[in-house]
Amino acid sequence: MNYSLIFPGQGAQFVGMGRDFVENSSAAKDVFSEADEVLGYSLSSICFDGPEDKLISTNIAQPAIYTCSLAALAAMEQQAQHTITPVQTAGLSLGEYTAMCAAKVFSFAEGLRLVQLRGQAMQSASAAKPSSMTSVMGLDREQLDDLCAQASAATNMVCQVANLNSPGQIVVSGEIDALEKLEEIATEAGARRALRLSVAGAFHSEVMRPAADKLGAALAETNFNTPQCPVWQNATAKSSVDIDVLRENLQQQLCAPVLWQDSFAAMSAAPDSHFLEPAPGKVLTAMARKINRDASVSALHSFESITEILT
Repeated sequence: MNYSLIFPGQGAQFVGMGRDFVENSSAAKDVFSEADEVLGYSLSSICFDGPEDKLISTNIAQPAIYTCSLAALAAMEQQAQHTITPVQTAGLSLGEYTAMCAAKVFSFAEGLRLVQLRGQAMQSASAAKPSSMTSVMGLDREQLDDLCAQASAATNMVCQVANLNSPGQIVVSGEIDALEKLEEIATEAGARRALRLSVAGAFHSEVMRPAADKLGAALAETNFNTPQCPVWQNATAKSSVDIDVLRENLQQQLCAPVLWQDSFAAMSAAPDSHFLEPAPGKVLTAMARKINRDASVSALHSFESITEILT
């Protein structure tokens, strides 16, 4: 079967992730071993045994999810006894790097180094400017763009739409005072809920500009190969095989909204598309069903799920 691959982003991590793949697949074990060697510390131990407060930190969570997803894919390929050549790939935020590795834009190690730098740079940007993210239910993009502008004007701080994940689920990023103002006026405007998220900072907003600049320099020095299939990008909700476009949008992604809903709607419009979401978790599988209930999606969330997918 031909698969479209979709890869999760930060927030999908949990203590114990990847363990069952490693215990049952030498290919998955090799992926984690390479990650430990490249990073210079035992990422595998943190993934398998925690502690949780270390795993959820941005600079650890991002390499961990990237590695776990590609280890799960390697385990499935080993069981299937053939390489999976995707029809198209995409990933949510961090997952876009995994998507590019799966499309052979860069090697596992090259991608891991980029992801490590990305996580460290985002952690530093978050520490430099107190900020967070708020999930708003019941308002549309146009309304929230207007309310974010009002909150920014009232506080002279960053506040902008950051994630359009699925129908009715929009996330806003901003500095703390601006978010507090946004939450107040969003409720007055009829939002069903405005829930502050437990994240390190205002991802996908101008708060991340220092991180984007650092990442841009690293991306310029990384060798990109023409992908084996189109890669969909968060910043544009469009696919590309142009390495200059792919590189540019990876940098832009840190400060731009994640257009996942638009991306998946376009991806799943193609006939006979079957989507596979490698571990950890099933976040994108759940989102997919909200975006396009007719989409065929399988979550490769455990080693046991490989048998279910292949039969």
